[in-house]
Amino acid sequence: MENTTLFDVAILEKANVKNVIKEVSNLLSERGYNPVNQLVGYFMSGDPGYISSYKGARDKILSIDRAQILAYIIEEYLK
Repeated sequence: MENTTLFDVAILEKANVKNVIKEVSNLLSERGYNPVNQLVGYFMSGDPGYISSYKGARDKILSIDRAQILAYIIEEYLK
C-alpha cells in the first residue's frame, strides 16, 4: 500500500449528530411529545427541560453542543 488513506472525522461527527437527533425525536414521539416543538424549545432557550429524560433522551441531546446540532441542521437544509 503506497497510497495514504484519508479519514474524515467530520463525516463521523455529522453522522453522530444525525443519529442523536433522530433517536431523541423518536423517543419524544414515543413519550407523546411533539419532537419539533420540544427540540425548538431546547435550541431557542438552551433549557434541557424541553427534552424528556425518557430512555436517556436528555443525556443524548446534551452529549452534543447545541451550536453543532444547529450547524448540522442548517447545512442539511441548505443542500
